[in-house]
Amino acid sequence: MDILSFKFQDFLSAFIILFAVIDITGLTPIIIDMKQKGHNIVAWKAAVYSLVTFLAFLFMGNMILELFQVDISSFAIAGALVIFVMAIEMLLGIEIFRNDGPEGAASIVPIVFPLIAGAGSFTTLLSLRALYGLGSILAALVLNIIVIYIVIRNVHILERVLGKTGVYVLRKFFGIILLALSVRMFLQNLAVALESFS
Repeated sequence: MDILSFKFQDFLSAFIILFAVIDITGLTPIIIDMKQKGHNIVAWKAAVYSLVTFLAFLFMGNMILELFQVDISSFAIAGALVIFVMAIEMLLGIEIFRNDGPEGAASIVPIVFPLIAGAGSFTTLLSLRALYGLGSILAALVLNIIVIYIVIRNVHILERVLGKTGVYVLRKFFGIILLALSVRMFLQNLAVALESFS
């Protein structure tokens, strides 16, 4: 198989897999919540930084982790802790991530990492390398980035449709989902990390 080859079926499969793992539509309540707290999330920055992060990991992921002597499970545990803190914020209505960074900093942490470009999507990218040609993966990745930009850019439409009550209910619901996700992610990868040390 030519590593740079493009096949429409492979492209479609890679796009669907990445779209499901990134789950940008499921992140909309979190983005709305952060905007209501005063965080300035810039759509194009989130999209560009996500693309750069994905490309860096696609070509140099294993090398970067090995350079810092960090395995993928430890990386995932770090991401799980960040997601856990965000879930607590959403459920209890408190602010832990202080808005003290430069303008648009929330576009990077926690939106790009760990929510969009997290351990799950990184692992998926590495897995796709073994299945499809690089051309198909790159095309699928770029299309996902375009979807990410469109969703973040137009998240205010969803906010307007739902109203204050709808946003409040959605925030609490996804807070619980996010909390459960972080716990599962933490426990699964903790088991893998402990097994590698034993």
